[in-house]
Amino acid sequence: MYPKKLFIFFFLLLVLQVKAQKVGLVLSGGGAKGLAHIGTLKALEENSIPIDYITGTSMGGIVGAMYAAGYSPSQIEKIALSSDFQDWVSGKYKSDYSFYFQKNSANASVLTAKLSIDTSLRLNFRSNLVNDIPLNFALLELFSQASAISKDNFDQLFVPYRCMVSDVLSQKSITVSKGSLAEAVRATMTVPLVYRPIKLDGKYVFDGGLYNNFPADIMKNEFKPGFIIGANVSSKTFNEYPKNDDRLMNRFLVYMFLSKSDSTLVGENGVYIQPDLVDYSTTNFTPVEELIKRGYEATMADMDKIKSSVARRVTAQELLAKRAKFNQRKPDLVFSNVTVSGVNSQQKKYIERLFKSDQATFNLADIKRGYYKLVADETFETVYPKISYHPETDSYNFEIVARPKKSFKIDFGGNISSRPISNVYLGLQYNYLNRKAYTFGTNFYSGRFYESVQLSGRVDYPSGLPLFLGAELTYNHWNYYNTSQIFIENPHPTYIEQADRKIDLKLGMPLNRNARITLSAAFINNSDRYSPTNTFTVGDILDRTIFNGLKTSLLFEQNSLNRKQYADRGHSLFFSVNFLTGKENYTPGNVFGTYSSFVKNTVLKRTFREWGSIKLSDENYFFHTKNYTLGYLAEGVISSQPLYFDYYATLLAATAFYPLQDSKSLFLKNFRATSYLAGGLKNVFNIKRNFDFRLEGYLFLPYKEFEQNGVQGVQYAKAFSKWHYAGTAGLVYHTPVGPVSLSYNLYDDPVKRNGVLLHLGYLIYNKRSLE
Repeated sequence: MYPKKLFIFFFLLLVLQVKAQKVGLVLSGGGAKGLAHIGTLKALEENSIPIDYITGTSMGGIVGAMYAAGYSPSQIEKIALSSDFQDWVSGKYKSDYSFYFQKNSANASVLTAKLSIDTSLRLNFRSNLVNDIPLNFALLELFSQASAISKDNFDQLFVPYRCMVSDVLSQKSITVSKGSLAEAVRATMTVPLVYRPIKLDGKYVFDGGLYNNFPADIMKNEFKPGFIIGANVSSKTFNEYPKNDDRLMNRFLVYMFLSKSDSTLVGENGVYIQPDLVDYSTTNFTPVEELIKRGYEATMADMDKIKSSVARRVTAQELLAKRAKFNQRKPDLVFSNVTVSGVNSQQKKYIERLFKSDQATFNLADIKRGYYKLVADETFETVYPKISYHPETDSYNFEIVARPKKSFKIDFGGNISSRPISNVYLGLQYNYLNRKAYTFGTNFYSGRFYESVQLSGRVDYPSGLPLFLGAELTYNHWNYYNTSQIFIENPHPTYIEQADRKIDLKLGMPLNRNARITLSAAFINNSDRYSPTNTFTVGDILDRTIFNGLKTSLLFEQNSLNRKQYADRGHSLFFSVNFLTGKENYTPGNVFGTYSSFVKNTVLKRTFREWGSIKLSDENYFFHTKNYTLGYLAEGVISSQPLYFDYYATLLAATAFYPLQDSKSLFLKNFRATSYLAGGLKNVFNIKRNFDFRLEGYLFLPYKEFEQNGVQGVQYAKAFSKWHYAGTAGLVYHTPVGPVSLSYNLYDDPVKRNGVLLHLGYLIYNKRSLE
């Protein structure tokens, strides 16, 4: 009888030990390679292996936090595969208000630096960081509800959780076990020189991988599990060393910022999983599916060992019920208050009015709209969002921690081209915030073909009906003769030089979906110098036409293009109604000096001109496959603009159609008219990431083309009697400092403008006075 009781006792003890066996999962950092951890989670759940505790660092901290917050592996995988996830990690974001406070039109800038003046009047240079605007808000969306039901205690999450952060000042690794889960995750992935550090418990912290990239020791000390599963995706292991200099440089950041991952830390009662990720980069988040697959395969390779060591099982039904019970407790994201800190009282009023609502509560869409309105304003150095839950009202508080800065922004850019249209660009901008937002700026272009100076100022009013007032002073100078050479001397150069000056006052109102309406009133002064015969000899004086007038315009602009040049996503719509009135002054030169009778009769001519016009331009990329995009450009102008005194003056004052990237650098007679229809198709073939082949073709149909009548006269051709074509085929590589393009461009023009164009940078200019 005694042996039987002893057997039963030991059997029950063994059952209790098996049942009580807890499993801890350790997930390392490793940048994009950390996506492989999703595959590990999938494999463990499919095989009913329990996960009782999680510790993680960096990307491992993110994946682990999502699981601990009640997301299933399939849900985490779906999020990682989404386009939103790619936007978060790259710093891109799509917002109905991304155009809301846009201060400037597109320019040729390729690099930006920010300078601030301190009390000692010293200039402090700030390098650019990856834009964390979309990431910060996304983390709040993902984790705020789980934080609410756990009362900011990570032991009360769906799975108890810890993540690692680094205090670089004290050079210590810190274990985060409480507080906002979103902030903890944001802190654990703050790679130095990539993301801006945040403050956690009064300390500025960085990526946990600096001092503890594989927190198996934290798992043992904090949770003391019976079995540890450790998944390491970091390339920095004890036995690995780069075999050549190129590989070393490619992994520089990994070796500099991630501590070693010690496989022995899981101990004898554990398993160490190391997916084969040698061919993958820590910074390339694109191959999500492949990375998840590698993590899954590596875990399945050790599954027999895991099953033999972990006797306990959690069925899919049990896990589903437990997860559903946890998620059902999450309070809905309803907000009762918006608070602002880090600013003075006037600036606080400015921010709060962006979130103004007649409702007693806000939903997430309302908060998101106000947040993106705010971050679009360049007067802020930082805008960091926080969400806290208040159980007494069963609602959330949205807090903005803002840091305004009286700062200078300096833009550098331009283009280097195989044709003589290269130029340099410099832009300066100063921002100041009080009860209103003030922006003052200037930019300069300098080159053989194009020179320009622009001064601008703008005031934004965050009223119920948001408005902005702006003013611009612009000077443009174009010398087409200097662009007449391509690779060899052109036997038919263009003897045209244009200068325009504009003082413009604007009143604008932003709309949803990246749109705004602007009412503009401008004084313009245009001066055109040209040869009426397109010939020139030393001693000749060019003809000159000056137009002084007033221009009023009502403009509607919508822009969601993904790039300011060579776009392949998005939509741009421009619609304007214009009225111009002024005086044309014509002074002939002496190009016709051989015609004595003509010279005797040449006198200064003046006449009053006025006309109205309507212009519509629509660029849209509407069809997409994996490696192909189809878009179109459609444009139309209706104008009552009269003929000027002579043929060239009329051409120069007419509206021009610019179908190709270098069209503004060429004087194309056949692509100018007072009224016209034009358009074409844009075929974009994606060869590799950021590397495209573009094939574009366009037609231009003037209502009445200009014809030269006699020596200088001008008249209209028959309506819709002629059409002209343009096309381009070329390769474009999108670099961090602008596009590199090699293309063949063809225009249907009398001086057969066709040839090869190679350029680096943006072929973008300030707008002409008549545009």
